[in-house]
Amino acid sequence: MRLALFISGVGIAGLSVCSVAMAQSTEITVATVNNPDMVTMQSMMSAFNDAHPDIKVNWVTLPENELRQKVTTDIASGAGQYDVVTVSNYETPIWAQNDWLTPMENLPESYDVDDLLKPVKDGLSVDGTLYALPFYAESSVTYYRKDLFEKAGIEMPDKPTWSQVEEFASKIHSPSDGVYGICLRGLPGWGQNMALFGTMVNSFGGRWFDMDWKPQLTSEEWKNAAHAYVDLLNNYGPPGVTSNGFTESETLFANGQCGMWVDSTVAASYVSDPKTSQVADKVGFAQAPYETTEKGSNWLFTWALAVPQSSKHQDAAKTFVDWATSKDYIQAVADDKGWLAVPPGTRQSTYASEDYVKAAPFAPLVETAIKSASPNDPSAQEVPYTGVQFVTIPQFQAIGTRVGQLMAAMLSGQSSVDEALQQGQTFTDRIMQQTGKPQ
Repeated sequence: MRLALFISGVGIAGLSVCSVAMAQSTEITVATVNNPDMVTMQSMMSAFNDAHPDIKVNWVTLPENELRQKVTTDIASGAGQYDVVTVSNYETPIWAQNDWLTPMENLPESYDVDDLLKPVKDGLSVDGTLYALPFYAESSVTYYRKDLFEKAGIEMPDKPTWSQVEEFASKIHSPSDGVYGICLRGLPGWGQNMALFGTMVNSFGGRWFDMDWKPQLTSEEWKNAAHAYVDLLNNYGPPGVTSNGFTESETLFANGQCGMWVDSTVAASYVSDPKTSQVADKVGFAQAPYETTEKGSNWLFTWALAVPQSSKHQDAAKTFVDWATSKDYIQAVADDKGWLAVPPGTRQSTYASEDYVKAAPFAPLVETAIKSASPNDPSAQEVPYTGVQFVTIPQFQAIGTRVGQLMAAMLSGQSSVDEALQQGQTFTDRIMQQTGKPQ
């Protein structure tokens, strides 16, 4: 998860009565993380300015955590400081049910809502109504070194099991040559190590809660997934793995230090580009691993733009959101920057483009991963919640954060699997008792 964007309306005061044209303009401020997608958007702003000279956009860069804190406080209090907020498919249903977001209705026909990939659209909807429009979406896949597999005489299936992944890791693990069998996220956080481990729990047949909202962290499925995760990284992973999140793991793989890596589809272009990857011509792709079930084995995460109910500039805000998430924006980026620079994962038309597939041969695999993500059916067992790598309830940020810390403790040897999962079970149970069952 690597993108954050917030837009705040700025009131216009001190204008003379003769400044009618200026009085009709609206100024909005975009506060963003300095990542490739947002840098690209800023560089494309001349197109928006030409089409909408009455809307002025200013940009401010802030740390992602600070942006999350500020926008949550603003949205919850109804202060109205922001006109557009970047939200994920985690926040959107929760905030929509709290009446914090404006429905994204009456979009122009040219927007083509039906072109949005169904799992992405569904994750941003409540009762069939969209409350945010997707800017970028991702699932998870398996990256591997074709040259190392060929040398070891092994072949990666289209969708491997975690048991196969462990076997493969053992055969290509060669620290003396600077190559580790596998890299996985170990950095604690509900959007870091728990994004990956959450899908492992699903694929081992586990679930976060039973139908009575009782935590299931001490179940055999959780224990089996945790042992597999710890054994993989302790036996075949790089040193200092608890400091490795998405970015660190991506760098390791691109530098040729990982034989395999299970992570976000968004890295496909980075590791395939000779300008950024030392193994660009050696990368193979497969679907994310599973073990006893494919349900919930690959995650779904979306960054989207939404308009708060408290916004004082809803028309201007919706105009910007429409532009930034449209087919026209994607085509404009492709024309100006190349197809590899377009925000991925949101539209069928992107993956139907011959030019995109030619520039990104991995595109069909990514499309399959996103379309196969199952937020409404993430486990082989019945569950009372939606979400693949997270549970769409307000309590999950605290729960996921704490369990992520306990997973890191397992990896570092500070805690056994049974001890850590028992602590996670106790913590989760206490949170749920304090807050009550979700409605």
